[in-house]
Amino acid sequence: MSITPDSVKQMLSSEDLGDRLRAVNQIRDLEPAIGFELIQSAIGDSSARVRYSAVSQMDTLGAQDLDLSLNILRELLHNDPEPDVQAAAADCLGALKLQVAFEDLQQLYNTTPEWLVKFSIIATLGELGDPRGFELLKEALSSDNDLIQTAAISSLGELGDIHAVELLAPYATNPDWQVRYRVVQALNLLGGADAKAILETLVNDEVEAIATEAKKTLQSV
Repeated sequence: MSITPDSVKQMLSSEDLGDRLRAVNQIRDLEPAIGFELIQSAIGDSSARVRYSAVSQMDTLGAQDLDLSLNILRELLHNDPEPDVQAAAADCLGALKLQVAFEDLQQLYNTTPEWLVKFSIIATLGELGDPRGFELLKEALSSDNDLIQTAAISSLGELGDIHAVELLAPYATNPDWQVRYRVVQALNLLGGADAKAILETLVNDEVEAIATEAKKTLQSV
């Protein structure tokens, strides 16, 4: 059976959860303009699984109408009862580079008790590219959640503010090798003499992946 807008629309209104989930996946096979229209119906579904699957496509479909996408994602960010859906909305705001939503992300980071939502906000700030994110990322570096901390390191690299180098320097000797690896990647993006000096120490790291990445980065400088 071929996938058409009408067949997907019909499945989206089915009482069967499996049908609705399949319909959301099939939206990927439709023209983006049509997909964007249909995904809005799925975003209002009663099932969190359907809403999550639908919101996760907004990073590409949302470009069809950025103003409408901003309103939809803001609503989900603040009011959806499921942390997974809120986290997906945060991801898409960053992917669509909707910098006007920075204050929404900052407010939620400071008020939500959900670590997953906090993680997604920090992870998306680099892609969002708003310079105001620097201070929030600086704060997240001190998080007692290791995943949030490593996400902050990566986002600081993506954000590209050279002042991040001095913040990242202490983490170059972190006992967690995954943290050190993220530092190498971030320093590669940031560049500059200070970043190069830190990378020169990491070429001798006991973890081969880190040493190799540091060497490769220095060779490209």
